[in-house]
Amino acid sequence: MTDWVKRALTRRKTNKTATKNAVPSERLVLGVKFGIAFTFCLSAVEIAHLALLGTWNSEVFAAVTGLAGTIMGILISQKT
Repeated sequence: MTDWVKRALTRRKTNKTATKNAVPSERLVLGVKFGIAFTFCLSAVEIAHLALLGTWNSEVFAAVTGLAGTIMGILISQKT
């Protein structure tokens, strides 16, 4: 499994008799990938706003923070 998002979302069994891992759905994996890419894009917009205009845009920062929190929540809830 070379996909790091799928590997992060896979629930591993610790029982010695269980040999299969609980693999997440493709929709979840694609949603997390989209969320991560969107977070990077919004961060680039915030950096460009700072570089060009010299001011902080609180709306973009709120979107980045909310999206990052949602992604972290998904990753943490899938592990436990």
